[in-house]
Amino acid sequence: MKAAVIVFPGSNCDRDCKVAIERSTGAQVDMVWHAETALPDRVDLIVLPGGFSYGDYLRCGAMAALSPVMAEVKAAAERGVATVGICNGFQILCEAHMLPGALLRNEKLKYVCKPVELEVTNAQTRFTAGYAGRRQVAMTVGNGEGNFFADEPTLDRLEGEGQVVFRYVDNPNGSSRGIAGIVNPKGNVLGLMPHPDRAFEAELGSADGAILFQSALASA
Repeated sequence: MKAAVIVFPGSNCDRDCKVAIERSTGAQVDMVWHAETALPDRVDLIVLPGGFSYGDYLRCGAMAALSPVMAEVKAAAERGVATVGICNGFQILCEAHMLPGALLRNEKLKYVCKPVELEVTNAQTRFTAGYAGRRQVAMTVGNGEGNFFADEPTLDRLEGEGQVVFRYVDNPNGSSRGIAGIVNPKGNVLGLMPHPDRAFEAELGSADGAILFQSALASA
């Protein structure tokens, strides 16, 4: 198994993701600089990590969405490769139009960093199958612009088509309908604000994030 973690200027969770994937799955993990125009051969999982790509100038993720490597990320996702955007990575996926909606400033205009409980609203995706019927999992959030927003028709479609994967039990940032993570219609692109890379071992307070990475690679 092979994974690629994309590194943008300002990424600060790229090494966290590498370690989390390696320890959770034993997969080989390659770090890919954003200016590259190719991905490693036969990659099974692509991760866009958290951080502050390009210093969050313009809009969070807007500049990173135009990085050269994103053309290859999009092409791989179109081929069905599992792709995960975590926190800033979720913002990048939305800005790249790989997922609908946008991430706005948190409702109370404050940075939120704390453990959160999540409801697994769709356990039939390639990212959540390993939760084996569990309805709640624990991860952490750390964001100032994690307020997921979409218009009502889009929200209705996401709900109706099973694209809402995670929902906050106690919504920390004002996200529409408490949405914490969504997938694309094909089910191979996941964006979520909580950090599975900060919850992959019991010593971190939760090992629930490990299951997400294990599920994604098992499906490959």
